Amino acid sequence: MRYFLELSYNGKDYHGWQIQPDAISVQEVLENAMSTLLKTKIALVGAGRTDTGVHAQQMYAHFDVDHAIDNQDLVYKLNSFLPKDIAVHNIFEVKPEAHARFDALSRTYLYRIALKKDVFNFDAAYLIKQDLDVDEMNKATKILFEYKDFQCFSKTHTDVKTYICDIMKAEWTRVGHELHFVIQADRFLRNMVRAIVGTLVNVGLHKIEAEDVHRIIASKDRGEAGYSVPAQGLYLTQIDYPESIKI
Repeated sequence: MRYFLELSYNGKDYHGWQIQPDAISVQEVLENAMSTLLKTKIALVGAGRTDTGVHAQQMYAHFDVDHAIDNQDLVYKLNSFLPKDIAVHNIFEVKPEAHARFDALSRTYLYRIALKKDVFNFDAAYLIKQDLDVDEMNKATKILFEYKDFQCFSKTHTDVKTYICDIMKAEWTRVGHELHFVIQADRFLRNMVRAIVGTLVNVGLHKIEAEDVHRIIASKDRGEAGYSVPAQGLYLTQIDYPESIKI
């Protein structure tokens, strides 16, 4: 029987979602907890990987067991067993062929930029003290919709077979003393969101013009794009699936 598990985590103390040989990951902690409670080896397949220090407000993973489980009871026990920075919200049965990664229709990320020093959010947002031209940043953001190949924003030397992504939404908004960048796409490349944000910040600082984004994307060269902004401001916020995967 195959189940989907919905969770969230604060990524500050983890080397990303995926199991690492010499570092602690969210997947490892969760698999160990589930294996202990279910008294059988549990292997999780995540909807994707988040890098070291990146957070997830909504993440999904699937796992297989050979018997039916009490969903609500397992959610309760996991949340009692897991550390304070990982929370399980839901477990539900899906069709045997349903896949947390390959069946996802879209993923949405949020990047938070703090515009003033705040002692309560330095682990949750990236502080930029200079003034940012948000209108120019949104002007540059609209250029993203004109392209599909985003190799220039991808981490180099990765094993991806294609750099094609369909961006469905991308926008900057001001929320209190923060700037929020929300981007939705069918898939994302390694480091893609952080590289896009770094490039758009350079536009906001008038280091480059909005129209330069055309040249950067066309170059397919990571060296032409902006810097990779820090991980603590990045959140995976939503993953969408077709209703047909559920039982």
